[in-house]
Amino acid sequence: MPVGRAPHRTIDQDPGAEVRLTMCEHATTADARFGVSRLEVDKPGLSYTVETLREVRSQSPSDELFLILGGDQAAALPAWHEPEEVLGLATVAVAERAEHRRAEIAEGVRSICGDDRAVFFEMPRIDVSSTLVRQRAAAGQPIRYLVPDKVANYIGAQSLYAASAPAGVGA
Repeated sequence: MPVGRAPHRTIDQDPGAEVRLTMCEHATTADARFGVSRLEVDKPGLSYTVETLREVRSQSPSDELFLILGGDQAAALPAWHEPEEVLGLATVAVAERAEHRRAEIAEGVRSICGDDRAVFFEMPRIDVSSTLVRQRAAAGQPIRYLVPDKVANYIGAQSLYAASAPAGVGA
């Protein structure tokens, strides 16, 4: 689910919610286990995670919800809008990043709700971020293997992020 309008930051050269939605669709269409939601894109105003989780919960009250975050966002969770309710509605599933380690993130989550509402992916750390992808695309550098081929081709074909050269598969 791509964010509609983030309340906490602006993204340099943001192509807009509809373009981000299209990239999510390109990234997931080959795997029937995934789906893309327009919930935040269609919502007027700012997109707060707690409001999105409330809506998802109301649509599917018996589902167990997981909020997948990179370590940087998980570490910032105590500063989010209504973080206690976020953790009450969903378990946070975290992919660690170099600058934010498991112990720090777990302590931040415990400071909000007093228990372990964060789980960590048991996998090698892969330090790929959307910021890295945008920077490489803007510099005309290849982004193959950082995003699915269909997304890389779309970014190059649309010249997203001020890419001066195709940033897709062939690069």
